[in-house]
Amino acid sequence: MSSIKIGEALVKLGLLRPDQFNQALEEQKKSGGARLSQIIISLGFLKESEILRAAEKYYQVPGVEVSSFEIDPAVISLVPREVCDKHTLIPIQKAGQTLVVAFADPSNIIVKEDLRFITRHRIQAVVGTEVAIASAIDKNYGGLISSKTLSSMTQEAQDEEFGAHGAQNVEIIDEAGIGGEDAPIIKFVNAILADAIKRRVSDIHFEPYEKRYRVRFRIDGGLLEATAPPAGSAAAISSRIKIMSKLDIAEKRRPQDGRLKVRTSKGKAMDFRVSVLPTLFGEKVVLRLLDQSNLQVDMTKLGFEEDDLKLFKGMINLPQGMVLITGPTGSGKTTTIYSALAELNKPDVNISTAEDPVEFNLEGINQVQMNADLNPPLNFSAALKSFLRQDPDIVMVGEIRDLETAEIAFKAASTGHLVVSTLHTNDAPATIVRLTEMGMAPYIITATVNLIVAQRLVGKICENCKSPIEVPAQTLVNLGIHPDEVPEYKLFKGRGCATCNGTGVKGRAAIYELMAMTEKIKDAILKGASAGQLRFLAREQGMRTLRRSALLKLKRGITTIEEVLNSSVKDV
Repeated sequence: MSSIKIGEALVKLGLLRPDQFNQALEEQKKSGGARLSQIIISLGFLKESEILRAAEKYYQVPGVEVSSFEIDPAVISLVPREVCDKHTLIPIQKAGQTLVVAFADPSNIIVKEDLRFITRHRIQAVVGTEVAIASAIDKNYGGLISSKTLSSMTQEAQDEEFGAHGAQNVEIIDEAGIGGEDAPIIKFVNAILADAIKRRVSDIHFEPYEKRYRVRFRIDGGLLEATAPPAGSAAAISSRIKIMSKLDIAEKRRPQDGRLKVRTSKGKAMDFRVSVLPTLFGEKVVLRLLDQSNLQVDMTKLGFEEDDLKLFKGMINLPQGMVLITGPTGSGKTTTIYSALAELNKPDVNISTAEDPVEFNLEGINQVQMNADLNPPLNFSAALKSFLRQDPDIVMVGEIRDLETAEIAFKAASTGHLVVSTLHTNDAPATIVRLTEMGMAPYIITATVNLIVAQRLVGKICENCKSPIEVPAQTLVNLGIHPDEVPEYKLFKGRGCATCNGTGVKGRAAIYELMAMTEKIKDAILKGASAGQLRFLAREQGMRTLRRSALLKLKRGITTIEEVLNSSVKDV
């Protein structure tokens, strides 16, 4: 549906008030040409599904959720991208000599005739929302973009996002093998960075394979393919990123780590953590976006249950002892620790952190970056030794990896300092076993540790395409829900739309497992209890496990069964 017709149709059908339509038009003018339907959705006036139903009624043709289609590349190749972009349409299916095409405005007879001539097929029109069609075009034409379209796309993205004087507008460097003829590579990399910033991507993967080179974005925990780079550009792209990150472009046999900073046209500085890894067919590059504005330091919004939050706040406000945050990479440990430090960061408190790497700059906190290249290396144990001569009140250790670091951290925690650190363990009780296996004496652990927090992230259902679902009661029982509680669970799932990139998931929430070191648990540790025994005892004393925390999110309609299964294991 075209931008003008969409508003008129929605007003005519009584779904949108005239004042709301006018407000959306004003917002569209301010945004510099954003899609009207997207603005209507973002203002909360309507959901995308409601706009699609209205389009069906208005045009009297079937409506389709374009994002739910897996489109055959042979179908995509029938219509040039330039035509799709110009008229907001996309071919979605072919049956014999009939081509099903989703139009934003299926009333345009001239375009249908042009398509019939281009494709040599009979055109069957269906209607889709302009937002979903635009998203499908980007997704399905990624590897089929012409050089003209790529140049246009990259230049627009660069002009829009990047200012004229930022570090990202690096001049073309001849000695790197990127001469004037390779300027599209510079534009392409800048465009990818700009797109990542817009879409709130957490990681960008540049991956070389034998017959293709792909770029993927990690959004809300899942990986989605982005626009494909120009053919044969793998080496030039990795060189370009290495130049921006001040890495050694001549070294292609060893892993390298670096950092790059870009500045948007609005003056916003964005940091990317860069990791380069040699693979069989070239260098794989992964960039992690470190966006200070996305850092959630408000503890009430992290996902803690009310009683867990009260316990956590009480423990981090103790004058000494240790709080351990555990979980795998990418489980949100850094966010939880930074939120705790932000809570404790007061003018009369001296806080020092040893991090590898320093992901976000926190005002008022002394942050130290580890450096293994020094001789002797600046590692966690060396930094901790120095911290204890710096009159600290609170110390944060990025990770306890070895016995030496553990011994110094525990010494600090037992001599009047609060120590916050992380460990890579599966759950809270397993942390005790990990520490004893590392070589820490049980009596030191019980005398020092105040709280162990295990955490994971679960995907949140997209509110725009959220719809109720029915599942067998036994499925819920298998998750660990008591049969008597099954009727209390009203389940939902995202169907997939342009807002959530067709995944049904938009955003993530944390689930937590907090094990306080009570006297009974301390006694069990001193007696050499196993992780299973500690887990049973902690649950008896009120510990909410990761699975129970995830089920609470499921019960409230925040997440899905799949996310519960992916983030936690059933309580034994």
